[in-house]
Amino acid sequence: MELTAIGPRIVTPSDGLEGFLGSIGVRFMIDGAETGERFSLVEHPMSPRALAAPLHLHTREDEYSFVLQGRMGALLGDDVVEGGPGDLVFKPRHQWHTFWNAGDEPCRILEIIAPAGFERFFQELSDLGGAINADPEAFAQLRERYGLELQPETVPELVERFGLQIGEPLAGGWRP
Repeated sequence: MELTAIGPRIVTPSDGLEGFLGSIGVRFMIDGAETGERFSLVEHPMSPRALAAPLHLHTREDEYSFVLQGRMGALLGDDVVEGGPGDLVFKPRHQWHTFWNAGDEPCRILEIIAPAGFERFFQELSDLGGAINADPEAFAQLRERYGLELQPETVPELVERFGLQIGEPLAGGWRP
């Protein structure tokens, strides 16, 4: 794919379109078209104790979560990890995983997606009203198009095991 011709720029805390995925937010910062589809970058603001998603796996991309603020918990296969500001959590493709805000304060992470493309899943899901409000058939078709496998039946267990909840919208635009 051809690199979109854009000049140097700064993405400020108030830049980037925002959406809500059903339990966490998304702020679009660098689209794959800007990087020759090598990677994309989004921010995920998470309200206190918010579960991001059921157990799921990506068949096409790796994700790298850099914690900006708060505490991020993650279940990576059988391993439970928790990271704070400055920590990077690697979520490789083909590994069942999920993540959440492990604290009682807001959490914000930068999500690097490589190769790019999955950021478009987030945009389409937000346009559908988020995972909770999306038409089940449209949501299933969306997951299939993006190679996402999902285990929705894991939500109650994850909520109970880690003391979580379905999150509320929280604006992006991380500020130190």
